[in-house]
Amino acid sequence: MQTATQLHPIWRDYPDLQPELIQVMQLMTDNINIQDQAITDAILAMIQSGGKLLRPAYCLLFSQFKDTDRDRMIALAASLETLHTATLIHDDIVDDSELRRHQASIQAQFGKDIAVYAGDYLFVVVFKILAQYSSSFKSIQLNSQNMEKILIGEVQQKDRHYRIDITMDDYKQQIQGKTAELFALSCFLGAFESGQSGLFAKRAQTAGLNIGMAFQILDDILDYQQSQTEIGKPVLEDIAEGVYTSPLIFALQTSARKDLLPLMRLQGKITPAQRQQLQQLVIDAGGVQRAQELATAYTNTALQTLNKLPNQPAKQTLIQLTSQLLTRTN
Repeated sequence: MQTATQLHPIWRDYPDLQPELIQVMQLMTDNINIQDQAITDAILAMIQSGGKLLRPAYCLLFSQFKDTDRDRMIALAASLETLHTATLIHDDIVDDSELRRHQASIQAQFGKDIAVYAGDYLFVVVFKILAQYSSSFKSIQLNSQNMEKILIGEVQQKDRHYRIDITMDDYKQQIQGKTAELFALSCFLGAFESGQSGLFAKRAQTAGLNIGMAFQILDDILDYQQSQTEIGKPVLEDIAEGVYTSPLIFALQTSARKDLLPLMRLQGKITPAQRQQLQQLVIDAGGVQRAQELATAYTNTALQTLNKLPNQPAKQTLIQLTSQLLTRTN
């Protein structure tokens, strides 16, 4: 059985939420019933690798505004985290990533074949849980639509690799599909499946979308502010792979463009020292600061939406958690 000490440190400030998050992880583990031991080991390693469990947490919190079957809500939250875990495994395969959450990635530990099977199996687990616990086909429909949006976001990112003409609109569209839509789905399902009104569920979805946008932008900012030791992967690995994010896009709109372009044109041949040079150019050009302002704008929009919710304990927790995410350092 998982314990509170195995949850990410972010949940130390939310003791009331810890028991259900522990049950989410346990339910995910209990639903891994494939006979292949290597695939089982790979999946369990990913589940236990220290993820933040933000998506299930938002689902659970939005379900607390109305009395409802907690076991069912925990199951739906588990399906969301399972979906997220599957996409991370497949992301690491596509990116050939060696590290995930400061540990060797599944594909690095077990090989690409096992990683593919593990990710595929987790998609099966998502629908297995939904089929057993969702109150209608709506949740299953929304999950399948969300998978499509995630895939489209990833394809858009792939198609824009090494595109020095990428715009901020391109970037926003990309991260909405890749990250924000799953946050939106998590918030919506928590509200919808707990029996809330359509208006309440839509408000939850809007908040989740803005939270997800802010979360991904901040993730991209952290790449420019931290060392390999702090983020658990090489500095600016995305740059070497041709993935250009908001700090760089903003910096390209300044006079630093003339110094940035030669480094970007090195593509996968850019050295660690040149990555650090690019990192400093982006910071000096104000790219990180402008990206931070963009993340703050999305966070403020989310908080405005959350402030319109009924005055219940879950509301204050949602506001506190969302505010905390903007100031996180990992």
